[in-house]
Order: sequence, then structure tokens, then C-alpha cells
Amino acid sequence: MRIGILTGGGDCPGLNAVIRAVVRKATGSGAEVVGFRDGWRGVLEDDAVPLDLTAVRGLLPRGGTVLGTSRTNPYALDGGPERVLATLERHRIDALVPVGGEDTLGVAAKLSEGGLRVVGVPKTIDNDLDGTDYTFGFDTAVGVAMEAIDRLHTTGDSHHRTLVVEVMGRHAGWIALHAGMAGGATVVLVPERPFDVDAVVAHCLHRFESGYSPIVVVSEGARPADGALVTSTGQTDAFGHVRLGGIGAALAAVLEERTGRESRAVVLGHIQRGGTPSAFDRVLATRFGLAAVDAVDAGLSGVMVALRGTDVVPVPISEATAALKLVPLERYREAEVFFG
Repeated sequence: MRIGILTGGGDCPGLNAVIRAVVRKATGSGAEVVGFRDGWRGVLEDDAVPLDLTAVRGLLPRGGTVLGTSRTNPYALDGGPERVLATLERHRIDALVPVGGEDTLGVAAKLSEGGLRVVGVPKTIDNDLDGTDYTFGFDTAVGVAMEAIDRLHTTGDSHHRTLVVEVMGRHAGWIALHAGMAGGATVVLVPERPFDVDAVVAHCLHRFESGYSPIVVVSEGARPADGALVTSTGQTDAFGHVRLGGIGAALAAVLEERTGRESRAVVLGHIQRGGTPSAFDRVLATRFGLAAVDAVDAGLSGVMVALRGTDVVPVPISEATAALKLVPLERYREAEVFFG
């Protein structure tokens, strides 16, 4: 048995733990593992490296991915899928384990429909992949954002200013919701709920009146009810996603004008992606890697390993990528109790 593995899309803490687990489990049963560098680019260009026990030692606490990653889309290139299949045939790959989010696994689902044996592993700090309760990387990102919010409370109170914290979350506001609740934010703004600027201003003024300074946590994809998304460049990636950013600065300017108090924006950006994974993410990523090899050994294909409750089970990739997992209204209303 020869198993291929790649990591695609945005990096996140826990990817190396998956790679380590796949190699440990597969080689323990006599299989060989081949890693492809920089996601689907490595398969397209036949950029591969053999992975053995020596190659994965020390990876558990390491952030990012030693295989590298990219947002390459084989289906956006002429003959892309055919080149992928040719590379896998040259390396005699029996099954491929792509580790990624909706885009990486969306490519995997199409290749699986064409006959390629695929077992996916869900990865995204946004926690927006349907079919799994949690994705690894999310817990670490929330922890980073929460610590930043904790620190901003003290500097905000010292200067009597509003601090707007922009976190990642293109279409789903899970990071903002969890970090905002854990960090005691004055307001949390998510893409699923277009916000009323007047209400945000009122919450901030109420916070000032109580003797403390407001913290507004906003997802990069959040938008006012009467406006459009704020984009930094308007550029799109290989999967057609517009690069977002700028809502934090735009909102801070409005709040400064409307409240009469100084406002500052803090963009956490890729800080949320980097660094060592939390204990939860290390364990979840390891369990996902082990389950992926079990699924390969069982002859499964076109599936993704997923966390359901406390169990890791295979689910169809098509089910997991059919729709994004968004913040439901009832979860947002829990956070609203603490606004102001």
C-alpha cells in the first residue's frame, strides 16, 4: 500500500500532527507514505517527498505544515485533473489523503467521482466545514484571539478608547463568536448577521458610561446592514474567493466619529494561523490522521473523517462540502446577552 498526503489551502496549527499520525499508523502496518509539497501544486508538478518515521519526529508541537501549502486549483488549469492522476499513477499511489478545507476537499470530491481513491481530513481555523462538529486549528485560533482581547481590555481602559478587533471569518463567524464570548467583548459582529451601526454605537457608549472601554470583535466578512463587504484589494484566489480585510479600520473610524472617543483597529490576521497548536487541536488532528488511515485500510473512498460528538467517523466528502456550517441564530443570541 502506498498512501499520498497533501496539505492545501490556508495553513493552521495541527497540520503537522495529522502528517505525523498518518505516517506512524501507515508505516506501522507496512505501508509507504508519499508527501506532495504545497498542496495540489505538488501533485500537478510532481513535487513529492517520501515520508518515514524519521521525517515526522518532533512534528507534534510544530505549527504550520512541513509539506507546505497553496491555494492551487487543478480544475482551474487546462488538463489539471489529468496531470494529477498521471502523477499519482507514476508514484503508484493507492489512496490519497488530502488535508484541507472546503476548496481542497472540493477538488478531492471531484477526483473521487472520477475514480481516485480519496479519504479527506477536515482543516480550517474558521470551523465552517459541515459534517464535522469541529475542525482542528479552530481551538488554537480562538485561544490566540481571546488572549489578544484580554490584553486589549487593559490598554483600552487606560486610554479610554474603543478597540476594534478584526478576526478571520469570511462567511462564518465562529472565531469571532467564541473569542468574543471568552474575552468578554462589548459587541461581536459576524458575517451571518448584518449589523446595525447605530446599535454598535449605542453599546459602545453604554460601555463608556459604565467606566470601561468597549471592545468590538468583528469577523473580516461582517458587513453593515446597509452596506457591502469591505475588501482590501478586490483580488481573487484560484477558487474565486475575494480577499477580504478592512472592515475593522472602517468600523473604528465610524465609531470614533459617532462616540467622540478615540478608536483603534487591531487586525489579528495570520497571527491566528501561526504558532504551536493547543492540546485539543493536537489530539483532534492526531485522531483524524489515524482515522484516515483506518478508512484507507477499510477500502473506503470519497469520505472525510469527522468529529461527531466524541467519535471520529467517516462521512461523504460531498456531504461535508455541500454547504458551509454557519453560526445559527440561537448561538448568536447567546452572545447578545452580554452586549453593551
